[in-house]
Amino acid sequence: MAEVVLKNITKVYDGDVKAVDNVNIHINDKEFCVFVGPSGCGKSTTLRMIAGLEDISGGELLIDGKLVNDVAPKDRDIAMVFQNYALYPHMSVFENMAFGLRIRKYPQAEIQNRVKEAAAILDIEALLERKPKALSGGQRQRVAVGRAIVRKPKVFLFDEPLSNLDAKLRVQMRAEISALHTRLQSTMIYVTHDQVEAMTMADKIVVLKDGLIQQIGTPLGLYNHPINRFVAGFIGSPPMNIMSVKVEEHGGKIVINEGSFTLPVDGVQGDALKAYVGKTLLFGVRPEDLKLQVNSESKNNMTATVEVVEPLGAEIHLYVGTANHQLIASVEPNHAFHVGDEVHFVPDMHKVCFFDGETEKAILFNEEASRTL
Repeated sequence: MAEVVLKNITKVYDGDVKAVDNVNIHINDKEFCVFVGPSGCGKSTTLRMIAGLEDISGGELLIDGKLVNDVAPKDRDIAMVFQNYALYPHMSVFENMAFGLRIRKYPQAEIQNRVKEAAAILDIEALLERKPKALSGGQRQRVAVGRAIVRKPKVFLFDEPLSNLDAKLRVQMRAEISALHTRLQSTMIYVTHDQVEAMTMADKIVVLKDGLIQQIGTPLGLYNHPINRFVAGFIGSPPMNIMSVKVEEHGGKIVINEGSFTLPVDGVQGDALKAYVGKTLLFGVRPEDLKLQVNSESKNNMTATVEVVEPLGAEIHLYVGTANHQLIASVEPNHAFHVGDEVHFVPDMHKVCFFDGETEKAILFNEEASRTL
């Protein structure tokens, strides 16, 4: 297999529209790297440049140490799985999987062996004689993956391959693709807008927005140490609660004032916020880090009113409102909640984040932890 290196990669359309802006990514050999971000962030364009389906406007792309900017897609030794499967409707499953090998003049015996081996890995041996119209969505996706596997490429590219599947099948297929990566020990680059897919599948996540890399790191590293407000809100489901607060100093103690509640901040966090006294910044706390309290007498109490109750079985998502913000809390399902109830929370201050009110960059950002956790 091979490592993939992007050095200052840029894609410009119509003279001045930068779809991808000066991207630098190092994907190690055998690594599962996921590009994630909202629609229009440049993730699919970056993948298509790696595949050779889009010209590179600037920078260098290296696969296995070889500069491939001007190398034809067929000569890059990559295989791509598309969002819409791209199967030939008039061909059987076997012929779809064998097509790429046939046009490369592989011997018939080797084609037979490779297709059967891939079919066994994907558990589609019984489907080899069927046409695509006789397959379910999940089966078609397996055939598309199988067509890539038979090539035995240096790099696998996946462009939102699960977006056309229903929710249950998406969960099943992402587990199968993760298991496939473990089995093949190959370099895989996967594009998705679904941060849950990114979190559950990736060794490394690249978060993009407006053609720019926001942060690169491990799933838990990004989750626990987001570099800015965008990453904090994008990574995690439900998303992190972000509140505008004012930093104050009372009797030598640093506190943050949301308007309807105040919270003390001490230790390293308190020391860092001393420079922000009198200023407004952003306070972030994840839904699971809001600890439900039975009454309003608890220390560091946040009082809110229940607006929506979402029972999910193992947990309940409470959409609550303070005087100034709407929040989400994940709580255990051992309480009965009703719209209009007053509830009380204490945030786990060891896990909260603070972001500069102007730049929206994280205060006390731990870059090493975000990459290696």
